[in-house]
Amino acid sequence: MPIQPDSRTDIRRTFVEVWRKQQAGEPLSALEDIVADIIRRHPEYQPLLKQPDKSLDRDWRPEGGETNPFLHMGLHIAIREQLSIDRPAGVKAAYAALLKKTGDAHAAEHLMLECLAETLWRGQREGRLPDDQAYLDCLKSRTRI
Repeated sequence: MPIQPDSRTDIRRTFVEVWRKQQAGEPLSALEDIVADIIRRHPEYQPLLKQPDKSLDRDWRPEGGETNPFLHMGLHIAIREQLSIDRPAGVKAAYAALLKKTGDAHAAEHLMLECLAETLWRGQREGRLPDDQAYLDCLKSRTRI
């Protein structure tokens, strides 16, 4: 199943379908295996994926302290893609430092996720592309915390 969604609902359906296939023991593509791994690492989101009628159209509002599970898992996918190609250049080294600090790949990704989300939000707010250097600087600051 190629993942080329054209809407928020399509993206969310992809997560639902990958989790269904995982639970059914059906074969997964390489990309679906990454998605399934991320879902496995987030048991708190798994019930949502089993109830798509309640989650596909829902809005999660950060103002209300809510985390959008689909955005969160999507950022994990983005980080794994960044690591696979070391883009922006230096992200793999930053990840290695975070992994050494945390001792846990998932925890290191979560630290990266905070920086990535902030960088994307700033770029969107300012109407420009995300600032790679600001992202890398944020990652480096996380290794010192």
